[in-house]
Amino acid sequence: MKLSGLFKVSLVASALVLAGCGGDIKVTPTVNDSSVTNSNNTTTNPTTPTDPTTPVEPPVTVNPCTARTVAGNEVQGAFEAPHCVYGTDFAGKTLEIEEDITFAALADNGAHVFDGAIQMGKDCKTTSGCTVEANGPTLNIEAGATLAFKSGEAIVRIGRGAKINAIGTAQAPITFTSANVYSEFDIAETGAQFADWGGIIINGFGLTNQCTNAERAANTCNAEAEGIISHFGGKNNADSSGNIKFANIWYAGSGPREGGDGDDLNSLTLNGVGSGSTFDYLHVHQGFDDGIEFFGGAANIKHIVVTDTQDDAIDIDAGWQGNAQFIFVKHGTVTTKKAVTYFDEGEEKTIPAGSEGFMGNNGFETDGQKGKGDEYSEVPASNPIIANVTVVTTDGKSIRDNSSSQAAKFDDAIEGMYYNALFVKAQGDNGTDCIEFKKESAEEKAVAGKLMFNNSVLACVNNFKVGENFVSGGSKAEWFANSGSSLVLNSGEGVLAANGFATNTASTDVTIQANDLSGLDASFFEQVDHIGAVSDTDTSSEWYKWVQKSLAAIAN
Repeated sequence: MKLSGLFKVSLVASALVLAGCGGDIKVTPTVNDSSVTNSNNTTTNPTTPTDPTTPVEPPVTVNPCTARTVAGNEVQGAFEAPHCVYGTDFAGKTLEIEEDITFAALADNGAHVFDGAIQMGKDCKTTSGCTVEANGPTLNIEAGATLAFKSGEAIVRIGRGAKINAIGTAQAPITFTSANVYSEFDIAETGAQFADWGGIIINGFGLTNQCTNAERAANTCNAEAEGIISHFGGKNNADSSGNIKFANIWYAGSGPREGGDGDDLNSLTLNGVGSGSTFDYLHVHQGFDDGIEFFGGAANIKHIVVTDTQDDAIDIDAGWQGNAQFIFVKHGTVTTKKAVTYFDEGEEKTIPAGSEGFMGNNGFETDGQKGKGDEYSEVPASNPIIANVTVVTTDGKSIRDNSSSQAAKFDDAIEGMYYNALFVKAQGDNGTDCIEFKKESAEEKAVAGKLMFNNSVLACVNNFKVGENFVSGGSKAEWFANSGSSLVLNSGEGVLAANGFATNTASTDVTIQANDLSGLDASFFEQVDHIGAVSDTDTSSEWYKWVQKSLAAIAN
């Protein structure tokens, strides 16, 4: 069946399907009908003959696909109405785009479809004699545009100095997705699923403790990106690599490749991206590794929905110093449509087609350090401020690595402050828990008051993995409660509204008040009156509707 009309579900219809949003994916999200008509797409010049013998000229079709110059020659996408199709002579793993380029919304639900990778700007390892271009090219993607990819090796890579400018609207979001959502490109007739394409990698000049102090001083910080190697890092945590707003990132990522653990691709990887970049109103769905992963930098994220992603929804590492507000995470299940192969501890493994399994390891996986010791001292451990989050876990073990669905894992001397968090685990028969301290260095930060929850609710039938007390002594529950500002309920009942995503503000079990966040940076954090990501009393807000719309798009 040919799929058309992403998010054609009306808000009324959306509300009817939300209750089933955590199940197997049976309705594939498709491209947005942005109702954009590009006058350059098709120009018809009708002839009105006055003489019946005058011939009628055929209509003239103008190719609406993007063109660029490669080695002195113009290369343009092929118009296969309504889509634009780009071969590896236009964009691929051996080509780097060094000029600004724009992809517009196409009429009739058309997509820009790519055989290979889009690599903006030159990748430069500065110790090899090259120089990073500080003012590199910009990838412009207009509201309502869809970019679809045919290959697991196809990525969008923004090099250091380059930028992405992808600004959609609530009514016309930008979509990055699998080409298999279209019957025209779904040769095996399987439909789209995780790992269909590689994801988005953005490399910035921000600080990361993957580089030594001496490397930064010598301008030789060249941290290597995971998955497909490129380089990032520098001295500037205020740097901008551009912005993405009102966008969907679906069916991306990869499992570990031959390089082993860490050699994988996320839906969105932010490598040393500075605070000059923001990522706002995103829906990340069914990635095979993490939803969004930070390696250092100070980029900010806001209004983020992550659903049914195999590994972690938000993964923090290598000294990230950013802010986050309004994050909704829901773990779910999937039935695979085709076999997926990956590597686990050097052994090739396959998930067969037709496998049923859980998606989701951690809502937040948080690591403070990559490099440790005096030579890395100029970049402290990750220390974000995170407010108004909801993580809805399952009680299953994930389909790829048999790991538990958890709300948060703390590791490697992580620091940070959480406000108005709501962690939910309604079932725990399989022994899955909500919070894990993986290493004692993270426990030490918690005991020292450098990793804390404020005005938050732990609504989980099983709370803490590996014991209720810290190794050094002291109750984890008392740590979370934080002198009564937060609450441990030992149950997931009643904290969510009937729609399954908004906080039930009428719950009599929640006896604490939200932090209004007036003490935080007002240039980023919005003042609130609710715990969790979404309030059930704010149904008219753009954020409420974004979550509702995102969940409706993946519902049964």
